[in-house]
Amino acid sequence: MKTQYRTLGIDDAPFKFRDRNVAVVGAVVRGNSYLEGVLKTKIKVDGRNATKKVSAMIKNSRFREQIKVVMIDGVALGGFNIVDIEKLHNNTGVPVITITRNKPDYDKMKNALKKHFKDWERRWEIITKNKIFMVKTKHNPVYVGLSGITLDKAETIIKQTTLRGALPEPVRIAHLIATGITTGESYGKA
Repeated sequence: MKTQYRTLGIDDAPFKFRDRNVAVVGAVVRGNSYLEGVLKTKIKVDGRNATKKVSAMIKNSRFREQIKVVMIDGVALGGFNIVDIEKLHNNTGVPVITITRNKPDYDKMKNALKKHFKDWERRWEIITKNKIFMVKTKHNPVYVGLSGITLDKAETIIKQTTLRGALPEPVRIAHLIATGITTGESYGKA
């Protein structure tokens, strides 16, 4: 696979559960390090509009035709505002990879959903409809969900876009920007 393709890394900004909305930032990265653009939208904390808002952010971007894959830090943004990656892929025509450092704890997630949401079953269905795969990196493995892309291609992209640590640069950069614009200074691990 070509190494200078453009990847859109997406992460949410820090928030408090009493906040109504949270910023979601996209970093358009060429190859594994060249930041070409930044996208931003807002979603409701614990809402149900992440898929719609992220789809619109991508479709309305001047980078739309150049983005070859979307990488999201996990399947949920802004708490439990779940991204339906199959719908996101279908809406944009761009393959989607969710990526996390830790293997998802489905029991813990399901219990939290049951406790806090009347529509927990619908959210749970979106979370569990995509299989999670472990991808080995130079450091620790990451766990990915996929839509519109094969595991082999996803592994290649993850390895090509990861410089240090386990997370690809587009996700790491989106995290740094999202924390910086919210708190005044970037911090933490994506």
